[in-house]
Amino acid sequence: MTGRKLSPEEQGLWHQVATTIKPIKGRKLLAMPVTVLAKLGAQPLKAAPPVSPKRPLTPARTMGDSLDGAWERKLAKGLVHTDMTIDLHGETQSTAHRRLEAGLAHALHRQARVVLLITGRPARDNPRLPPTSRGVIRASVIDWIKASSYAGRVAAIRNASPRHGGLGAFYIILRQVK
Repeated sequence: MTGRKLSPEEQGLWHQVATTIKPIKGRKLLAMPVTVLAKLGAQPLKAAPPVSPKRPLTPARTMGDSLDGAWERKLAKGLVHTDMTIDLHGETQSTAHRRLEAGLAHALHRQARVVLLITGRPARDNPRLPPTSRGVIRASVIDWIKASSYAGRVAAIRNASPRHGGLGAFYIILRQVK
C-alpha cells in the first residue's frame, strides 16, 4: 500500500460500506472525522444492529393447531415420512395457486397424510439491493389454503425442517377421513 489518503468521495463510499458491517468481536468500529461526515451530509458511524435469527417469515403454527407433541417433534427433526410433494418453486403466482389447488385435490384423493410443499427460499433482506417480489408465493400459500375449499381438511401447516427444504418448504398435514 502507498499510504494514500482517501478523497472525500471515496471516504463517503467507504462510510456507506462500513455502516453495513459488524465489527469482529473485541474490535471497535473506526469512526470518520465529523468534519468529513458533515461535508458528505452523512451521519456518524454507529454499530451495526444485531443480526436477526434466520427463522421463518411466516408463523410456525397455522391452520388449527391440532397436532400432539410427538408429531411436533417428528416434524421439527424432519423424521416424518411425506406421502406427496407439491413443487411451486419457479412458478408464477397464478400457476402456483392452480398447482397448489390441484395438488391438494390429488393428495386428498390419494388419502395422503403429509404433503411437502416446496415454495423456494425467500430473498434475503439486503438493504443494498432494491426490493424484489421474491418470496411472494411463500407469503401467499397459507392464505390460499385458508381460502380454498380444502381448508377444513388441513390439520396444520408447519415450516419444513432443514432436511426437507427449511425455509423453502412447508409440511401440510391433512386430516384423516374416518
